[in-house]
Amino acid sequence: MDSRRRFSTIAAVLLLLIHGSHCFYLPGVAPEDFQKGDELKVKVNKLTSTKTQLPYSYYSIPYCQPKKILDSAENLGEVLRGDRIENSPYVFKMREPQMCSSVCRIKLDAKTFKAFKEKIDDEYRVNMILDNLPLVVPIKRLDQEAPTVYQLGYHVGLKGQYSGSKDEKYFIHNHLSFTVKYHKDLQTDAARIVGFEVKPFSVKHEYEGTWNDKTRLTTCDPHSKHTVVNSNSPQEVAENKEIIFTYDVEFQESDVKWASRWDAYLLMSDDQIHWFSIVNSLMIVLFLSGMVAMIMLRTLYRDISKYNELETQEEAQEETGWKLVHGDVFRAPSNSDLLCVYVGTGVQFFGMLLVTMMFAILGFLSPSNRGGLMTAMLLLWVFMGLFAGYAAARLYKMFKGAEWKKIAFRTAVMFPGIVSAIFFVLNALIWGQKSSGAVPFGTMFALIVLWFGISVPLVYVGSYVGFKKPAIEDPVKTNKIPRQIPEQAWYMNPIFSILIGGILPFGAVFIELFFILTSIWLNQFYYIFGFLFLVFIILVVTCAEITIVLCYFQLCSEDYLWWWRSYLTSGSSAFYLFLYATFYFFTKLEITKLVSGALYFGYMLIASYAFFVLTGTIGFYACFWFTRLIYSSVKID
Repeated sequence: MDSRRRFSTIAAVLLLLIHGSHCFYLPGVAPEDFQKGDELKVKVNKLTSTKTQLPYSYYSIPYCQPKKILDSAENLGEVLRGDRIENSPYVFKMREPQMCSSVCRIKLDAKTFKAFKEKIDDEYRVNMILDNLPLVVPIKRLDQEAPTVYQLGYHVGLKGQYSGSKDEKYFIHNHLSFTVKYHKDLQTDAARIVGFEVKPFSVKHEYEGTWNDKTRLTTCDPHSKHTVVNSNSPQEVAENKEIIFTYDVEFQESDVKWASRWDAYLLMSDDQIHWFSIVNSLMIVLFLSGMVAMIMLRTLYRDISKYNELETQEEAQEETGWKLVHGDVFRAPSNSDLLCVYVGTGVQFFGMLLVTMMFAILGFLSPSNRGGLMTAMLLLWVFMGLFAGYAAARLYKMFKGAEWKKIAFRTAVMFPGIVSAIFFVLNALIWGQKSSGAVPFGTMFALIVLWFGISVPLVYVGSYVGFKKPAIEDPVKTNKIPRQIPEQAWYMNPIFSILIGGILPFGAVFIELFFILTSIWLNQFYYIFGFLFLVFIILVVTCAEITIVLCYFQLCSEDYLWWWRSYLTSGSSAFYLFLYATFYFFTKLEITKLVSGALYFGYMLIASYAFFVLTGTIGFYACFWFTRLIYSSVKID
């Protein structure tokens, strides 16, 4: 079945490309047509909470179960996200409404009461799936003209008081009023599902006599057309209380076509602020970039002309500035091996992000393809090892290095090793909480196979090819004796200039960063990859320009130690990213548990480290190109 579905997906993609489709994205699965009376199987996914960030499987609390629980096959990305997709006792018939269908009756003991109480306390939401569409709760805005907002999943329950009482009680959503929206084909009478909504209610169901499968409820009876429309008599969660789970299903015909069915899900926030913020950010950064480029071109043009017009040795000796350090500017830095490793890793990251965003813009990684983004990034990271090895070995050979295997091994192992160590600690914390977000050992083994079975060999292949190439020649000769660096002004202090250099690249991305953090930590969809790609280009340009400017000032003050400084200048934007993540934690999130806080800061540390490697490499290559350009443009006596 999976292979047939994959084949139909590929065929659909090829047809869309051939016919020049103008769709917003290419859907993750092939459309499925349902005739009247066809069985619709609702699947259940993880329980999620923005307060704890710890997902749990649906059946971790005593909900009604089918006769046999079957797991759906999840891809690598879904497992890493904590998705656990299983079958459910909710079964519908296409275009056949149901009213007050009983699912099951449970009686709470001390253990089950505690399980429900904890999930209600932590504001957990139940996630379900029908025909690959996630279940949403429609929320009408006070402004009638504003579009309806959709929230993913419904709350397990809520807390409240009975009128006239101050004691806080726990109530469970035990009646679900489903709405399935469909788009009908007038010719074939087949229909495609285009919406899956729910209104949850808490109802204390009542019945006469003893309970059995055929017992009729007095609070919700399809025969007397008595339906649930409010939660005025809610179902309390307490020890020894019985809970009866029921549901309604309503089918609504919709004008929305199957290809556009995700549009409503993606309009989950006020997008006008989003667009305005991003455009505003881009305009500011473009303006700054234009100014920087103008200053650089005018200053450099004047400097090179002046240096080339010098005729006598006396004039050359009197001259100060970047030309004086030509004999030292290409001297290998301290810890040059480590620099090679970090540059190689940065190239790997850059390639992975570039290709991922290309696929995302084309629509292959839309939200309908659950886990697709994570899977694509992991696989691309592995295959980009080839370029990491090549870049590291080329730089290593330029620094007169001879042991290319050593540098290949460090490039292949260092960054993934540090990230894996942090990830393993975080995973152990999640295991301790018995959360479905814990990565199983089988998946861990698959990740290690990807790393050592594919990535490491590719890094070695890239290093071999890079090392076999002729070494990059310096445009000027390096003196045998290092030149003494004069005392620097306070504003040219390495720490100060490095920290200043990170502000502009961070400014290019921080508004977009807000939306990315919101999508990760507040369970919302992130889908505007076109704008993200623009921001990525602006980030690259900004990193390059700020590093070139500060490198130029550094060389003008006769400080030739630019290698590491260029990497750290743009890389310091990662420091601001982590500071912003800390600010976001305290202002936007309601995380109270220690484990959840540790998870947040652990994952943000990994993200900041990756951002450091990426931006540092961009800055380094910009400065490397710049120094080679200016020193090859002047006559050296």
